[in-house]
Amino acid sequence: MLLAGVWCLAYAVGATAVYAPVRQYEGSTFFDQWAFYGNVDNTTWGNVTYLDKPNAVSKKLAFINDAGNAIVKVDNTATLTLGAPGAVVNRDSIRLTSLHSYGMGSLIVIDALHIPYGCSVWPAFWTYGIETEWPKSGEIDIIEAINNMDHNQAALHTTPGCFKGDEAKQLGKTLQDDCSTGAGCVVAESKPNSYGKGFKDAGGGVFALVMENTGFNIWFFSRPDIPENLKSATATSSIDISGWGTPSAAFPTNRCDLNKYFPPQTLVLLTTLCGVWAGVPSIYKSSCPGGTGSCFADNVLGPPSNYDNAFWEIKYIRAYLNDGATSTPNPTSDSATTRQISTTTTTMTVTSGDEVTLGSDGIWTRTSTVVAQTTLESTSRSKNGAMRARGAGIALWVLVGLTVSLL
Repeated sequence: MLLAGVWCLAYAVGATAVYAPVRQYEGSTFFDQWAFYGNVDNTTWGNVTYLDKPNAVSKKLAFINDAGNAIVKVDNTATLTLGAPGAVVNRDSIRLTSLHSYGMGSLIVIDALHIPYGCSVWPAFWTYGIETEWPKSGEIDIIEAINNMDHNQAALHTTPGCFKGDEAKQLGKTLQDDCSTGAGCVVAESKPNSYGKGFKDAGGGVFALVMENTGFNIWFFSRPDIPENLKSATATSSIDISGWGTPSAAFPTNRCDLNKYFPPQTLVLLTTLCGVWAGVPSIYKSSCPGGTGSCFADNVLGPPSNYDNAFWEIKYIRAYLNDGATSTPNPTSDSATTRQISTTTTTMTVTSGDEVTLGSDGIWTRTSTVVAQTTLESTSRSKNGAMRARGAGIALWVLVGLTVSLL
């Protein structure tokens, strides 16, 4: 809902500190301002089908619980089996895309009690610009982790020319400073309990993103450490961030013109399974040893109880603006009508002469040369269905149980 109220004047030396509420995603109306994806995961090639809204509601994968919190979950009731060669074997999940975009001068806050975790699980709360194909309008990863990781990672994704500067103070550790790589410019959270069972056992926490001309900052607060003004915040109260302390991740402007690379950003909340980060064999086995070593076979085809912890429980997501900033309605929903998907072929052409084929275990593997991730990303993108391949060190293209044709 659009919130009426008195705008507070911004103040601080060199940066805005006070933000006024503009929109909330909360309570019984949480799902009213999101588009449901309604297609397979054709951006990170996970073993999920993102449901449309009617099916998400009827299958109880998106609902408001008795506490008034939003539940957004992966199916944990269906037992899946491997079908005929070339058949799509996916577990139902949800991808939500906000109907509004937020530009410079915005503050985005999410208060979550639970984030999906476990072997094969890949949740993310992120933003991207819809003005042009990915990544020409940027991407900001606020929450993202996989498998049994115990910490969150924040990142920016851009076209070449944007680098993370480290003169700004942050609590996290910079893992990569080139924002145009497949992994992006990545910062690993150093505070405890930012992901996984630790996050759940601590009662969850709050993540916040500020987008300003002077830089982007991302904070994480575990439940016991949430600032008082966030604890007492309501949907109509302004937020002063000046007392929040050093952010977990800071992306200053000294090595990147953020205005150039980041037009207004749309919010995305999703959970995929396996795919081009969580499902890469070497990455998967490093935190999920044992079994067959296959993300797909050991989890997606395993007992549905594997996904008992694969759900978001969200108290609210709130958007704030400083004085003079605006949010804008998106021109189109995040529908999947233009995506280049085929369910009849059994090979995927990535570039001329390079193919992957479906094995007997349901895993797609490359049958010719290994191709760098950046090459794969350049083959095909559409405005709202950009091919995205996140995760550091991914060079081998692995698809799990999905038949696709890109060219």
